[in-house]
Amino acid sequence: MQALRGLGVEVRSRGMGSATFGTRCASTVAPGRVWRSGQPSCVAAAASHRPVGQAASRQPHHTGRRRGAAPVPGCTSTPSFEPRGSVVPSAGGAAPGASDKPLEYAPEFVRRRLLVFISIVVGYSSYYLTRNSLTYTAPVMVADPSLGMDITMVGAMTSVFPIAYGMSKFVSGVLGAKISPTYLLAGGLMCTALINIAFGFGTSLAWFCFFWALNGTLQGVGGPCCARILTTWFAGSERGTYWGMWNIAHNLGGFAAPLVAGGFAKAMGWQWGMWAPGCIGLAVGIFVLLACKDKPEDIGYPPVEPVQDKPKKQDDKKADSPGIWDSLLNNVLKNPFIWGMALTYFFIYVVRQGVTSWFVFYLLKEKGVEDAAQAAVRVSGLELGGLMGSLIAGKASDWLISRSGGKGGNVGQRVKVVMAYTVGIAASLLAFQAIPGTLPWLQWFNVFMIGFFIYGPQMLIGLCGAEMVGPQTVGASEGFLGWVAYLGAANAGIPLSIIVKQFGWDAYFGTLIVACGLAVLLLSPMTRLRSFVQREAVKAKRAE
Repeated sequence: MQALRGLGVEVRSRGMGSATFGTRCASTVAPGRVWRSGQPSCVAAAASHRPVGQAASRQPHHTGRRRGAAPVPGCTSTPSFEPRGSVVPSAGGAAPGASDKPLEYAPEFVRRRLLVFISIVVGYSSYYLTRNSLTYTAPVMVADPSLGMDITMVGAMTSVFPIAYGMSKFVSGVLGAKISPTYLLAGGLMCTALINIAFGFGTSLAWFCFFWALNGTLQGVGGPCCARILTTWFAGSERGTYWGMWNIAHNLGGFAAPLVAGGFAKAMGWQWGMWAPGCIGLAVGIFVLLACKDKPEDIGYPPVEPVQDKPKKQDDKKADSPGIWDSLLNNVLKNPFIWGMALTYFFIYVVRQGVTSWFVFYLLKEKGVEDAAQAAVRVSGLELGGLMGSLIAGKASDWLISRSGGKGGNVGQRVKVVMAYTVGIAASLLAFQAIPGTLPWLQWFNVFMIGFFIYGPQMLIGLCGAEMVGPQTVGASEGFLGWVAYLGAANAGIPLSIIVKQFGWDAYFGTLIVACGLAVLLLSPMTRLRSFVQREAVKAKRAE
């Protein structure tokens, strides 16, 4: 009898030799759940022969018993063979030296996972909708004489948001490690929706500032929760592709905000510019709560990427559940590569925010564009380019992992893509500075390419940070990276404005290119970095 390599499942069938299947029997279901039709009717017999306290394993993709498990007396049924294409590899190519063949899953698992994926994409898009609602409602508020507002007051409201958001992302990532990411994702979205609705009932600057700062505090919940869900539902060799597809939620939300908030504000008054996104956020929050699940094991499926359990002493309770701050300190803050990723994120966000905040002014002041509307059209390709760049970056990193055949580090393969994209940012910035203002179509395409190269690293650095730590610390890692990233975004405001004012636009572009160079320098020692799952597989192999 031959066991499928790395999967640990084998089945004996009468008169047919040995049959091997690819299910990992790691998760449990409630007693009494029956197997699918065509499978052996031996659940009761198996239950009577398993150790006390051990739950029956659901085998959603195939039938069979675990390697080394005792056969069930009296069970003579011949197992049914699942159709080709429903084999589930164990670690998704995570273990060094493992085969990196394309992953295949049973159709029912694929459908359920697709629903989870749609829920986090739509959910995070709605976070962006409730985050950007004020941007497109504010002009209508300024035009309303009953409010007596001006641009300075709008600036006061928007200035409190990034400070609250950056801290929120860090704190929610750390504290959220002990809370269900599904509940946190849906609950945070519904709270931001209610804040948008409450904002619409205000009339004073104090009211507006308070609720918008509160909105920033809750907006940071979304990203770390989605990261935790992605890492549990998608194996390492496919995660880059799906992380890239999830990342388009930024672009979808950014696209919907002017249509929903701006459209309703113009047609029905500024209050509806806040109420409409709020109502949508409430509806989507309920959908996420019903459709999303934290991990496959919650609904009886095996994990897509099981981690070798370390032997623990029964009386070692602290090892079973480390404290929140201990987990943050030992797994995140003491990891030098996490700090390297965080500082890289800092410089990438300096460039990203520097481009989005200052390109329109650059076109007006240096390239002779007549008005802000024309300049906005020329930089409108940034988000579209970012969407394409995220998708291709994720797919390219997965391709490199598959091509490596399990050798080297999965995180290191993604780092190589980040480095290549960062060089592309620097080259595109130099090209944008050189293109004359008389070629608007070429400027648009250049901005498209800048967005293409910026959003790839923005997406992949977060993925690398998630893969470098254990499942219980993903939220803390993402929160820490997000906090440092928004410190970079903050430094693209006043510091860059001083550089432009004191030294001119050449110094502005020089600063952004230096930031790209520092990012590449920080990443250079990480090109062979292994993921957490790979490191655990190596430890388990050495312990054998």
